[in-house]
Amino acid sequence: MARLHRQTRHFIARTPIALSISLAFAAAHAQTAPTEAQLAPVVVQGRAMPIAGVGGWGDIALSRTPLQATVIDTELARDRGAQRLSDLNGFDAAISDAYNTEGYWDYLTVRGFVLDNRFNYRRDGLPINAETSIALDNKAQIEVLKGTSGMQAGTSAPGGLVNFVVKRPTDVPLRRASLEWREAGSVSGAADIGQRFGAGEALGVRVNVAAAKLDPRVRHAEGERHLLAVATDWRVGPDTLLEAEIESSRRSQPSVPGFSLLGDEVPSPGDPRINLNNQAWAQPVVLQGTTASLRWQQKLAQGWKFVAHAATQRLTSDDRIAFPFGCFDPQPAPDGTYYPDRYCPNGDFDLYDFRSDNERRRTNALDLTLSGTLRSGTVEHALSLGVLHSRVTNRFGRQTFAFSGTGNVDGSIRDLPANPAPNDENTNRDERSTELSLRDAIAFGDRNTLWLGVRHTRLQRESFRTDPQDRRETDYQQSFTTPFVAASHAFAADQLVYASWGRGVESAVAPNRDRYTNAGEAFTLTSRQAELGLKGRTDALEWTLAAFDIERPRFADIGACSTVGTCTFQRDGTQRHRGVEAQGEWRSTAWTLRAGAQWLRARIDSASDSRLNGKQPTNVPARTLKLQADHHLAALPGLTLQGGLATESRRMVLPDNSARIGGWARIDLGARYDTRMGGSAVTWRAGIDNVADRRAWRESPYQFAHAYLFPLAPRTVRLSVQADL
Repeated sequence: MARLHRQTRHFIARTPIALSISLAFAAAHAQTAPTEAQLAPVVVQGRAMPIAGVGGWGDIALSRTPLQATVIDTELARDRGAQRLSDLNGFDAAISDAYNTEGYWDYLTVRGFVLDNRFNYRRDGLPINAETSIALDNKAQIEVLKGTSGMQAGTSAPGGLVNFVVKRPTDVPLRRASLEWREAGSVSGAADIGQRFGAGEALGVRVNVAAAKLDPRVRHAEGERHLLAVATDWRVGPDTLLEAEIESSRRSQPSVPGFSLLGDEVPSPGDPRINLNNQAWAQPVVLQGTTASLRWQQKLAQGWKFVAHAATQRLTSDDRIAFPFGCFDPQPAPDGTYYPDRYCPNGDFDLYDFRSDNERRRTNALDLTLSGTLRSGTVEHALSLGVLHSRVTNRFGRQTFAFSGTGNVDGSIRDLPANPAPNDENTNRDERSTELSLRDAIAFGDRNTLWLGVRHTRLQRESFRTDPQDRRETDYQQSFTTPFVAASHAFAADQLVYASWGRGVESAVAPNRDRYTNAGEAFTLTSRQAELGLKGRTDALEWTLAAFDIERPRFADIGACSTVGTCTFQRDGTQRHRGVEAQGEWRSTAWTLRAGAQWLRARIDSASDSRLNGKQPTNVPARTLKLQADHHLAALPGLTLQGGLATESRRMVLPDNSARIGGWARIDLGARYDTRMGGSAVTWRAGIDNVADRRAWRESPYQFAHAYLFPLAPRTVRLSVQADL
């Protein structure tokens, strides 16, 4: 088997054109028949009524709720070749990159704000830590709420909220297998199996298995990943459902650091296949995780429902990289020049050996919810009352951040010495929180609805360093209330106008170090959003339009911050994002068109550093456009041609806007062919991402007080086959 795998991988890696011809030949000569309905429970945008549980309004269809959200189902993700969270950026103009690179966990920016991987992610509605690689193989859909999420989450960044919906057992047997190849030589395989058993088929099970050999276009980034997930349910009676599931995953792959400014200049985009993490001693980032949940759903009298849902997540990671950071230039002599936030003009950079092994992150959550309706005359209340208790424990060891030598952006210096001995401390963190929530959608007849929601959060956070002689402990408690209010009017059938206002909260604390005048002081960062929106749908068209205004306080270190008592952590102005976003989907017999656009004015105001006031935040494009088209060929039933366009305007590289990267556009092409072979439904897929092999800087995150530049991925060919057996 291993030998066959090596031979297959060798053939595919060496002959992608031959494989393309083989797939096309097989598809053209297969017996064509109408495609069977997909067995997996998916949400079909534009026809069905998508429900976004992340919005917090239960089973009310997304088109009838006063919020903006995107629902991406598995079939759509497969058609576009999406394999990880960052691949979903192409589906919504409000979602973009934020320090996304090969071999590391993903970050998302929504409405210009970077989502916090610790607090802005949910799995079937319960909080998880996204500082890991999250496999999509066992996810039925991904939901992205856009805007503040104080009603849905206790503490979270204001951009939005992401919810992963796990695949559950199906009503009919499911036997699905898939195989994919993509350049330069990545090969992945997956199986999705479902079955019901017992009297009345009361017991259900669904198993997802996936494995991949990773060999992307970027060099020195070979790795592997695998997933095993099992979901079961027991229909105890007509009113009782018990569900249990568990997934375990592992990803091992070297990460790819960013490029940067060369002195004061933004360099031209070079070869995107260069990996600056190319030292012989460089080790992969290893991300392992196990997540399990148990859910009890009980129908009560008069349409009420009780749900008890518990989950636990266990993450272990080895974070390791040969990391470029800053540069010392010996010119001009005799003292030279140090560039703390960029690389040297000649392309040199200081390279550090970074290692933080055996990082352990634990999240436990229990949610109890009671929901139902009450009617009084023509007024109907859709009520939900819930309590969520969660606990987070993060434990780390000592870490290494040691100078190794000088590298260069051409990737030619690969013989620098390793320096692995731990030389720095880390910080352990604990958190306990209890959240009480109440939501009420008050319908006054068929057209007018008042939406009221509130969440009260009580939390306790502690932190301490791994150095027992210098623990720098912080320990504080906070409580806060985050309300949401909206009003909607259905001015015609399936046409809705709404206005909403809500708050979100983040928590911060001044580090317990002697240079701070307020060491250990806790702060509440309250963001606010106002939104006005329109939604509409017909049999062929679905569209949304929203204008929003989000204001978030900024906090910063004020003072010299170099010696004892010279630094104060305090509020330092605001960051305000005002924008308009539009999204639509149109379907006909032959065409499916999806389009999204966002116009965003993001500015900093009232900062103590006057150079920042009125400036655009780094790595935030002002204009974004995403287009996708599917054309179903009548001359060859089952064949669908696909195309996509993504374009973004310029992004700022430095906080004072003195450096920027230009806008870019990328075109993707693909095809899907649905047929039957030997009694099985078979789907062939092919795609070319970045068809023109466009070279540009994709994003410019200012991370760790350092400017980084990440290029567009080079042209990449992908081929896959999926069979329902």
